Amino acid sequence: MTAGERAALHHIDPLAPHGRDPLVTVARHSGCDARIAVTRTPHFCLHRRDHRMEITHWFRPEQLDNNLAGVLADELFAPGWLSGVEVFERVFTEVVQSVIEDPLRAWTTFYANTLDRIRECWSQPDGSAPHSSIADFAPLYRRVLSTAPPGRVLDLGSCFGFLPLLLAERGEHTVIASDLAPGSMRLLKTVASARGHHMHTLVCDAAQVPLPDGAVDTVTAMHLLEHLEPARGDAVLAEALRLARRRVIIAVPFEDRPNAAFGHVRTFTEADLHELGTSTGLPYEVTHHHGGWLDIRKPPNPAQFS
Repeated sequence: MTAGERAALHHIDPLAPHGRDPLVTVARHSGCDARIAVTRTPHFCLHRRDHRMEITHWFRPEQLDNNLAGVLADELFAPGWLSGVEVFERVFTEVVQSVIEDPLRAWTTFYANTLDRIRECWSQPDGSAPHSSIADFAPLYRRVLSTAPPGRVLDLGSCFGFLPLLLAERGEHTVIASDLAPGSMRLLKTVASARGHHMHTLVCDAAQVPLPDGAVDTVTAMHLLEHLEPARGDAVLAEALRLARRRVIIAVPFEDRPNAAFGHVRTFTEADLHELGTSTGLPYEVTHHHGGWLDIRKPPNPAQFS
């Protein structure tokens, strides 16, 4: 979810009725009985009953946005009360659905609040917004919107798809969102339709995208490569170069160690990005902007436009 949104959603349907998860019970309550809680945090109470986790929280609909990712990571996963990428996704999904009873209305509220808060971050001087999951990613989205040339864009590892939605709403791009998780692509397509946009989605491995060579003008991969071992990351880069006619835009975080709560398995430095860029044999630029960026430009191929 943005930083933590790369978690695997293979067996989770975000639009399924709330309360059917076999491992997690999540409910919204106004308080917490600390006498029987395993732990109490500013937003959660955690109980364990046999092999099930029971979590209560007190989020209100107006608080329902992607900052939930950071709150979960900071309060339940970083201290070690919960662990695992799949558990993160299950808890996240159940919290969202427990705030508003109707699943679609819960998720459309989540998206609307998140997109509004991304734009609020844009309205403030760069770097002045308080640290949060949304504030950390808002400048990345803004940079892509300002640099991706008009045309067809493929976003790899989209998960919730905030960037594809922002590109689609801008009106200068035809956007394809892609992700391994069928649940996240179904959710994105449904929410996009509810917001008045037809969203193209693909359920696929980012290293094996079922599109022809040069199918799009630009390929984006925002905070994807840190979730992949080096060989897999190299395969994704090769696939992005196969698909893009003009540009490949990659963003990664600069971390001292991989953030396991968000499913990160590797770190990057500026030198690592230069090594990736050099390996392509194409013109590229490495820059810093809330993390590291690798921008690869492909020379025009007249055959692709004939």
